[in-house]
Amino acid sequence: MAQPARRIVAPPEDPPVDPGAIDRAYHYHRARRNARTRRKREKSRATLRFAVMFFLLIAIAIVLVFTIWHEVQRVFGL
Repeated sequence: MAQPARRIVAPPEDPPVDPGAIDRAYHYHRARRNARTRRKREKSRATLRFAVMFFLLIAIAIVLVFTIWHEVQRVFGL
């Protein structure tokens, strides 16, 4: 009677690791985190710039309206 063939069980090998892959992944994720932080900071600064310019333009418009109204009253004697 034939005997079953022996199976050679090789010890499981660790998959080959690229030493640079870990550093690249670290730098990639760090760059993404920094980009996300930078976008958030730029967005908040843009919102602040918009608000300041908006209120500045409103103030200038109000000054112009009062100045024009004053000149109209002076010219036409209202």
